[in-house]
Amino acid sequence: MNSRPYRMQKRAEQVDDTRQRIVEATVRLHSTLGPAHTTVAGIARDAGVTRLTVYRHFPDDEAIFAACSAHWLAGQVPPDPGAWAEIGDPIERLGAGLDDLYRFYRDGEGMLTRVYRDRDAMPEGRRRALDERDGFVRRVLLEPFESPDRRLRAEIGHAASFATWRSLCVEHDLTNPEAVEAMTTLVASGSRTARAGRAAP
Repeated sequence: MNSRPYRMQKRAEQVDDTRQRIVEATVRLHSTLGPAHTTVAGIARDAGVTRLTVYRHFPDDEAIFAACSAHWLAGQVPPDPGAWAEIGDPIERLGAGLDDLYRFYRDGEGMLTRVYRDRDAMPEGRRRALDERDGFVRRVLLEPFESPDRRLRAEIGHAASFATWRSLCVEHDLTNPEAVEAMTTLVASGSRTARAGRAAP
């Protein structure tokens, strides 16, 4: 009986297990220390492997950050802008979107606090992905508003940001529904003011 295929399968399983341990160690360190304070030596120590093994699986920061992000997100329920986009009323869409975003922010508060804090220390590809995701969220929330002006764009950008949620709900102890109500009221007021200004002779 040829045992070579069996040995190859076991070897592949060991490689997959080692890679998984490295990714899980990176997620743990990013969510506790933050990306800026996570080193390859720290990842190796937490995963029980050598630094060379980490580099063998992940040759650069971009690769390990991408794997860490994918693994962490797989354990979350991300926001669903596609569902918000089906709501035509601007304020109703905003409320639904913020409710979904704030749920995600609360569920992932530990990791997201450190990711946004350490954004500038992250690889360029990860920063770009984060900025693109945040920009897409803002565009979906803005889309049903008629001719949004600079103020309305700023208010929606502020309402949708993780920093705003954290200030309202972590630092000032609002519930998610209270924070959603505060932000939708702010934006609705600004939107009415803008419409009134455009209608004035």
